[in-house]
Amino acid sequence: MPISRIAIGTREEATHPGALKAALAEFISTVIFVFAGQGSGVAFSKLTGGGATTPSGLVAAALAHAFALFVAVSVGANISGGHVNPAVTFGAFIGGNITLLRGILYWIAQLLGSAVACLLLRLSTAGLPTGTFGLTGVSVWNALVLEIVMTFGLVYTVYATAIDPKKGSLGTIAPIAIGFIVGANILIGGAFDGAAMNPAVAFGPALVSWEWTYHWVYWVGPLIGGGIAGLIYELVFIDHTHEQVPTTEY
Repeated sequence: MPISRIAIGTREEATHPGALKAALAEFISTVIFVFAGQGSGVAFSKLTGGGATTPSGLVAAALAHAFALFVAVSVGANISGGHVNPAVTFGAFIGGNITLLRGILYWIAQLLGSAVACLLLRLSTAGLPTGTFGLTGVSVWNALVLEIVMTFGLVYTVYATAIDPKKGSLGTIAPIAIGFIVGANILIGGAFDGAAMNPAVAFGPALVSWEWTYHWVYWVGPLIGGGIAGLIYELVFIDHTHEQVPTTEY
């Protein structure tokens, strides 16, 4: 049972150089991802006079986020596992694949990375707004369900291609698969709630713009979806008679 394998961790683990290096890798990967993904929206809005919510803007955002996440996961995979997302970290924790203290380190690094990326965007674009996540034509409950479902698909993909000990050569395409599912989900949910699937991605723009309307949706939805995905995959599909991968990497 995954619940029985959930671990708090030790203070020594949280302060171990390896854990700190992993947190730094999460910070850098998140900066890369948010700067490129959020920056694509800023650039498209400038070029089209505010047309980032048009069909072409949605496609551009989906491609930018898919490519950026592919890179961000790839460069962090061998150090931290390339979570780049508190919901992924939470799903790994629920499945017993990372300790609570290490997960908190990752969360701090991811949130800081997103905030720094948005600040860098402001500085490098002469103060252009980074944009925040909001609802378009749907209720807050519609958006919550959408975030749960989309993040479930994302974290389930992470488990199947990166965490599962039986993944074999499939692990080599994990960053591509993870980037693709995020891009596809943006094409679905981008027109309704921005399709965050990632509390850190929503946190940076909200902090820089100081706009917190419905911000809780982008925490509660992804964490529920990621937790359910981790629980189901661990319970149903992972064979616990085999040795598990170390918690320091996927």
